[in-house]
Amino acid sequence: MNVEAVTGYAPVALLTVVVLVSVWLLVTVVRYLRADRGTRVSMRQAVRVRWGWVRLARMAGLTVTDKTPSLLAQITAQKDGATPAPRVLTPKIKVKPDQFGVIVRARTLPQVGLEEYQKSARFLADAWRCTRVSVLPDGPGKVVIRGVRSDPLTTTTEHRPTGRPPVDLTRWELGVDEYAAQVCVSLANVPGVTVAGVPGAGKTSGVNKFVCDFAPSAAVQIATADGKVSQASEGDYADLVKRMFAFCGDDLDEANALFKRLVELRKRRSATIRDVLGVKNMWHVGPSPEWPLTVLIIDEAHTYFREYKSSDVTTKRLAALTAENARLVEDLVKKGRSVGILVILISQKTTGDAIPTFIRDVCPIGLSFAQKTVEAAVAALGDDIRNWPDASPVTLQDPAYVGVAVMAMQGRPGYTRIRTPYVSDADAARVTEDTSHLTADPDLCLDALLRSTGRTAPPPPPLAK
Repeated sequence: MNVEAVTGYAPVALLTVVVLVSVWLLVTVVRYLRADRGTRVSMRQAVRVRWGWVRLARMAGLTVTDKTPSLLAQITAQKDGATPAPRVLTPKIKVKPDQFGVIVRARTLPQVGLEEYQKSARFLADAWRCTRVSVLPDGPGKVVIRGVRSDPLTTTTEHRPTGRPPVDLTRWELGVDEYAAQVCVSLANVPGVTVAGVPGAGKTSGVNKFVCDFAPSAAVQIATADGKVSQASEGDYADLVKRMFAFCGDDLDEANALFKRLVELRKRRSATIRDVLGVKNMWHVGPSPEWPLTVLIIDEAHTYFREYKSSDVTTKRLAALTAENARLVEDLVKKGRSVGILVILISQKTTGDAIPTFIRDVCPIGLSFAQKTVEAAVAALGDDIRNWPDASPVTLQDPAYVGVAVMAMQGRPGYTRIRTPYVSDADAARVTEDTSHLTADPDLCLDALLRSTGRTAPPPPPLAK
């Protein structure tokens, strides 16, 4: 190709470059204008992070000196007769902004690995003007650096339910952690969940989100016992009751009847699961409209389990009821996992006098919103919370932390603080109204399933008196 030909292509190449740069600039400007205020600040922050990375990495000790010259440097040195200068290698990064800050994905180098990044986290936070910075592994030879400019824990968020069935019925999305990362827990093979916290800390709101997210699925059926009210039209669940196949208030006889009903369902499922589903554990095939995940929510759980001490006839009868309630719920928690029964127990304090320890200690997931005493935090999260005072729910008593919970996450050291989003009453009413037609009694679902398969269930054994 001669010089004239190359010169002829130059204007075309230059025009192509100009067009591509113009398109890139246009896309960037549109993204910037459409972004919310926090994301715009993060986009400007991301530019500063990229431009200042080489200098910052050297100052933070995140570079390595390579004394072995490259092949090109060796050839040049042989021609000039000079000794090649050592190279300073800087990790390559990719920066992504979001509402709360930046996510930086970086490469590791020899002698600059995960530990070195973690040691420099505080310095990076100051340089990037972030509230906090975390460094986690992101695969072999990679790390992800999360810098948050504003604290997600004190930033109130609102969740608007979509009304669409969840893609994964085993995934419970709780909210975001202190680094604005999504936090979810698996419900597969989970028999029980405990939720603790002082009044007004956000317990019921967190459970409302659970109901609204799972209500659009016919493979989930919910029953509730609310110890704060006397009837369904009162209290926090008035807007949700249309999506519940059973509800009772603080009446101990009604609660006892509900718990017995669910224990009988558990026994029927245990007796038929192999013949109907072909497995011993429902979670091997997952919930379905014919065999739905059955969730029992027990709010103000201490109402149903408290010990009554007196010799008069009325008190003795109440004491017998609460003792039987504890035994029935224990049956559900200890034996209901494999047949698809989940119990969520909510109480201000999950101490042994509020929720019996033989129930509480079987529940693998425990959340605690704000607490006033260390003893209440230990009851909710375990004795190890004493070793993590910065994450203790005792530190969440400020009004800015309403809706923030603490839990131990599998695979993470220590405890995680989570900002749970608020669901408005109007959205909750809308979702339950639109999905009320999906409400079904799990007992009737099991009857229909047995008829369709041509099988009959053996009668459940009588409850022990």
